[in-house]
This record gives sequence, C-alpha cells and structure tokens, in this order.
Amino acid sequence: MINLTITADEAGRRLDRYLKKYLKSAPLSFIYKAIRKDVKVNGKRAGVDLILEAGDEVQLFLSEDKIDEFRQKKEGTKAKKQFEIVYENEQILVVSKPFGLLTHGSKDEKKNTLSNQVISYLIETGSYVPSRNTTWAPAPVNRLDRNTTGLVIFGKTLPALREMTALIRKSPEEGGIEKYYLTVVKGRLRGEIFLDSKMIKDEKTNTIKVLSADATEGLSMKTKVTPLDTGRDYSLVLVKLITGRTHQIRAHLASIGHPVIGDRKYGNPAVNAEMTRRFSLTTQLLHAYRVEIVRAYGVVETLTGKAFKAVPPQDFQEIARSLGLRVNY
Repeated sequence: MINLTITADEAGRRLDRYLKKYLKSAPLSFIYKAIRKDVKVNGKRAGVDLILEAGDEVQLFLSEDKIDEFRQKKEGTKAKKQFEIVYENEQILVVSKPFGLLTHGSKDEKKNTLSNQVISYLIETGSYVPSRNTTWAPAPVNRLDRNTTGLVIFGKTLPALREMTALIRKSPEEGGIEKYYLTVVKGRLRGEIFLDSKMIKDEKTNTIKVLSADATEGLSMKTKVTPLDTGRDYSLVLVKLITGRTHQIRAHLASIGHPVIGDRKYGNPAVNAEMTRRFSLTTQLLHAYRVEIVRAYGVVETLTGKAFKAVPPQDFQEIARSLGLRVNY
C-alpha cells in the first residue's frame, strides 16, 4: 500500500482527476477500476467524484511496480536563472523574461525554459518541494513568445495558479488584469488610437487576418495604442490589450500601416532590412511592460490594485534612442 496525504495545494480536486495526475500514464479505465477496487480515502471507499480536502489520506492498494509503471517521476531540473524577479509573495512570482527564452518547453527545447528556471529557483528557496506536490508544479499564468521580453506571472500554489489564470482571462472591465506592452512602430503616431476589429487565424501559416469590426466571422480584437514619443520616421508606443488574441499587437498595428519594427510576419520588409543592418534586429521589438490587477479574489485577493512593471532590456532602449525616441521608463 502507498499512502498519499493531500496538501493544501492539491485540495479541491476530484479523486479521479487527482489520481490521473498522480498516475500520469494510466488509462482512465485503469483509474476508474482502481477507485472501485484498490483505493480508499481516509480508510473508506470513495466515489470518483469525491472532492479531496487538505489532510485527506489516499491509500493505493497497488504494487510498487504497477505504480512505477504509470508514474512519471519528477526529476530535479537544474536550469540557470536568467530571469529577473519583479515581485514575489507566498502565492505568486512575477518575473521579467529575457529575449530568446521560451516560456514553456517545445519539441526542440525542453530543459532551458523560463518555467524550468523558475521551478529550479523555487526548489532552491524552499517554496516548492516536488516530493510534497505529487500532482502539480508551479506554472505561468500568461506566456510570451520566445523573442518577446517582459512580465510573466507564475502561480506558486495551485489555488493561486487557478485564480490568477481565471483573472487573466477576464477583460479589465470584468475586473481582470490590464496588460500593457511597449514597442516601436514605423511612422508618426500623433494621438491615441482605439482599434476595434475581428480576426481569423490561419493555422497553416500561424498568422491572423484582421477583419472589420462588423464582419460576420471571426473573434473580437480590441487594442488601445498611445504614442509616448514620436520621431521623424518612428514612434515609441504603449499598447493596452483589451482582448488577448494571437499576435494581436503585431497584426493590429500592421493593419493601420504602423508595423512593429523587426516583425517578420506582419512587418515591412524594407524597414526590417534597415533594422537588421543598423541594429542586428531580426525579430519583433516587443516588451510586456506593465500589468495591473484590477480586482482579485481568494488567496490572491491582497493583489487587488497592485501594478508591476519591467523596464525594457538595454537593447530595446538603445534602439529606441538611436531612432530619436526617448521616454522615462
């Protein structure tokens, strides 16, 4: 028999879902059969839909060989810390992601990711102990493309991860999280612009097409653009995401003739060539600059009204200055 104690982070899960997380490779048919015959909770038989509470004891009357067969053992992933810590409390960690680092793993890069670096950091500081958390690990609430820098929020506990994930899916008007980006665009923007469109995604090319707001197809896409400084040929802008669609900032700005510099998918080839020649910039210049938590609940309620900011990396600032754009970050 193996005895598992439900932690506060694991509480609130159904028994079948908890066991599916614990026995990752087991088919659902095995999980349901085990619950009927080989599982007890606090010494008693339990249904698949039992909601587990902190302190509950789950007994598995299975051989160690069978458990090992279905378990994916967590290995301590050592990843060199490249991110900067912006804010941390017992529930969340806010970091600034550097250029070129994936938020999550991919088929080509599984070890050196922001998520693994954060987990390594939390293990080292004692905030996360894998042996005590058998069915989950700290994870990012939002994600950035490899070449987009800036703020990423991590849930350090499962309740915080759930609540922050729900918040970031809400619009600011619904009491969610306001998200602001900095970028440099081609052309002179002289005033604030509100962009209201619809979009459809082309899965084959991983690009989106911007449609008019009254189009009969597509998803709503809303963006607010505020110029912070305008030079002869370029503008430094603050972008507020009202919706959160794939490539929203890049596609929306390109659709009004002000593409993000360096953007290979939606940008201007002549501008991009100039940026490569002058600054060796080969990808979009985009930085997740600021987040504001409008209204939070539960274990993260104390974050209501808080704002976090990440100063753009030095390369970003130097390119902006060289283009005649200045702002107090």
